[in-house]
Amino acid sequence: MLSLLHIENIAVIESADIQFGAGFNALTGETGAGKSIVVDAIGAVVGGRTSREIIRTGAKSARVEANFTALPDLPWFAENGIAPDEDGNLLIQREIQSDGKNVCRLNGRLLTVSQLRELGRQILNIHGQHDGQQLLDESCHLSYLDSFGALGEQLSDYQSAYGTLGEIRREMSALRMDEAEKARRIDALHYQISELERANLQPGEDETLTERRKLLRNAGRLIEAVEETHRAISGDDDSAGAAALLSEAERALEGAASMSAQAASLLEQLVELRCAADDLADQVRDLRESFDFEPGELDEIEGRLDVIYRLRKKYGDSVEDMLSYLEKCRAELDQIQFADDTLARLEGVYAAALREAKEKAVLLSEKRHDAARALETRIQAELQQLDMPKVRFLVDFSEKEGDEGLDLTGMDQVQFLMSANVGEDPKPIQKIASGGELARIMLALKNVLAENELVTTLVFDEVDTGVSGRAAQKVAEKMADVAARKQVLCVTHLPQIAAMADVHFSVEKGVRKGRTFTAVEALDRPRRQQELARLAAGAHITPAALESAGELLDAAESYKRQ
Repeated sequence: MLSLLHIENIAVIESADIQFGAGFNALTGETGAGKSIVVDAIGAVVGGRTSREIIRTGAKSARVEANFTALPDLPWFAENGIAPDEDGNLLIQREIQSDGKNVCRLNGRLLTVSQLRELGRQILNIHGQHDGQQLLDESCHLSYLDSFGALGEQLSDYQSAYGTLGEIRREMSALRMDEAEKARRIDALHYQISELERANLQPGEDETLTERRKLLRNAGRLIEAVEETHRAISGDDDSAGAAALLSEAERALEGAASMSAQAASLLEQLVELRCAADDLADQVRDLRESFDFEPGELDEIEGRLDVIYRLRKKYGDSVEDMLSYLEKCRAELDQIQFADDTLARLEGVYAAALREAKEKAVLLSEKRHDAARALETRIQAELQQLDMPKVRFLVDFSEKEGDEGLDLTGMDQVQFLMSANVGEDPKPIQKIASGGELARIMLALKNVLAENELVTTLVFDEVDTGVSGRAAQKVAEKMADVAARKQVLCVTHLPQIAAMADVHFSVEKGVRKGRTFTAVEALDRPRRQQELARLAAGAHITPAALESAGELLDAAESYKRQ
């Protein structure tokens, strides 16, 4: 459960610490006081979408911290290698910075927002006023039913088969083309293949030719430099080279080597230099003799590179790319030429895949029908408790449109129907349900769905809109029933619901030092009585209103003791 919430610099809340209790927690206050900001902060700390606009004016960042305790062994913990500390505490921190960046931590360890969002789905559910609009949206009804029936595994199994069906369908579609289009494509492929095959491209050919062209373009300077080097080392008819001069120096010093140790040392160095000069002379000679420049070779290379350049503009940036494109063209040509045979084979594969997908869709549909009957019974019982005994709730099935009658969700089209009055036929909820009825049906649905979830905390943000009188009392009692199993946090304007809470918080807005601020305070019995009287009677609180509020609290305590 959520035991402690710290809010800092979010909208009009400069700083607030809220210590929630187990069971039913209610938040009340004037419209605009900041109750929904508390809910937004809770949403933010469990990975909900937010923006830098929520940062309080003048602050550099906003911060929310939430401490959760008594959590079950959630799958997320094993998947991410993180768990509550030895005392069972899970401290989540999220900082929203003015540049839009977010810093999220769990027990001091950094998390991404997406990781935090996945964790948030497993520990807390927030139900707002927009959930009533989801109940009006037919496309949401099937997901509600699957969630109630815990059909995720069966749905995933079907979707895997349906995905295979789609892949085969796309492959077959790529093979189908009219005869004129096929002829045009075959002609184009023949031309491209012929052009590339005539070029007789070799891997790495462009790099080799480019290097050879560079050598040929500079052949004159290269030959002159090597010839000059050879003369300097080996000499010619007019002068001795460096190697010959070193040999003369060696002979001149040989006679003195026996008379002087220093001369002997110099002789050794001369011998090394002379040997090195001889080796270098051989290498220069070999390089000079290796030059083999045929007349017209440069023109041939330029022509070949021009061919490669023109092909590169059409078929790829390198010879390897062009050869790869050639193979693709050959494969596509084979595919088109043998398309009829391939299509015949794929049609058989498709028929088998379609049979498998339909079998899995039928199994899924059977599970859904079982779940629908159970959901109708459960919702009907919940609505009885919510003072809607005459309302009938039904799950209506129809087949998907199209030749195959399948889509990603299966073969079922699901719609929730209701009959609000005796003798009336069930009709789509969105056509006949009032605001108060929607609120109670959604509460019933959320209560039933929550039974199959691991979440320990349910947050309701003004879901009692349109509810009053006796219906409000029934909603309050239902909230108390839910709170017997899970922690409930509820933002409300109804005194009946606030009176049923185990912990009651007042959210008040004021002005201090020229700035608007919001304070959140837990109320004792006298303050609760004052607040309930305000909710019921408005600003003018009479002794009778206070007495009525006290009776409301007593009645709530009596109900919870039952």
